[in-house]
Amino acid sequence: MASKTSDRRAKIEAATPKSRGGANRIVVATVVAVLAIAAIVAGVIIADQNKKSDLSKGGSSLPAGASAMGVGLVANPSAPANVPTLDIWADFQCPACKQFEDAFGNQVNEMAQNNQLRLRVHMLSFLDKNLGNDSSNRSANAAFCAADQDAFLPYFRGLYAIQPAEEGKGYTDAQLRQVAEASGINGAGVDRWQKCYDARDHNQYVESVQTQSAKDGVNSTPTIKLNGKPLQLQGLTPQTFAAQVKAATQ
Repeated sequence: MASKTSDRRAKIEAATPKSRGGANRIVVATVVAVLAIAAIVAGVIIADQNKKSDLSKGGSSLPAGASAMGVGLVANPSAPANVPTLDIWADFQCPACKQFEDAFGNQVNEMAQNNQLRLRVHMLSFLDKNLGNDSSNRSANAAFCAADQDAFLPYFRGLYAIQPAEEGKGYTDAQLRQVAEASGINGAGVDRWQKCYDARDHNQYVESVQTQSAKDGVNSTPTIKLNGKPLQLQGLTPQTFAAQVKAATQ
C-alpha cells in the first residue's frame, strides 16, 4: 500500500510544473489568479441542462476511484476522514476550467498529494453539444482509462496543458494517447489504456456523471465546492484558498 501511495505521489509530482522556490511559486500563482479570475468567474454556462445522455453506449464499468454511477471520481482515496472534500466540475474543452487549472492546479494537486483535502472530480461532457464535436466525451473516457492505472491526476493536468487555443477544435485520438504515455503509462499499460479507450469501457459512467450533475443543479464550469458549499472564485488567491481548506478541516 505504501509503495502504491509513493507511486501515486511520484506521478502527481511528475505532472506538476516545478518552480524555483515555494515563495516564488505562491507569488506567481497569486498574480496568475488575479489576472485570470475574471474569466474564471464567468465560467462556461451549460446551455442545455436537459441534454439527454445515452446511458446504453459503451461499457458500464466504473473507473478506479469512482464508487457509483453519477458520483465524482476521488483522486486520492487515501485521504483521512477529517479533511474537507473539494469537488470540481469541469469539462476538458472548457477554457475557464483551464484557467482555474493554470491558477490553482499546482496547489490543489499538492494538497491532494499531501491528503490535506479529498479531491473529487466530476468530468462533464456538455460542451460536445455546444461545440458540435465529441471531444469532451472522448477525453473524459480517456482520463478514466488512465485512472484505472493510477494516473488520473497526471492525465487531468496533462490534457489541460495542451487544450487547443481555438475553442471547438478538440483533441485527436493521437493526442489523447500521447497524454496517457506522458502521464506515466508505459509498456503493456499503454495497450491496456488503448483497449479501454477504444471500447469506451467507462462511457456509461461518463454519461451518468453529466446527467447527475444536471440534476444537482450544476449550471456552469468550473464549479468548485468545498464541503458542499460553492467556492467563491471572485478574489480567490492561493492564500485565501489554503485558509478556507484549513478552516474546513476538522
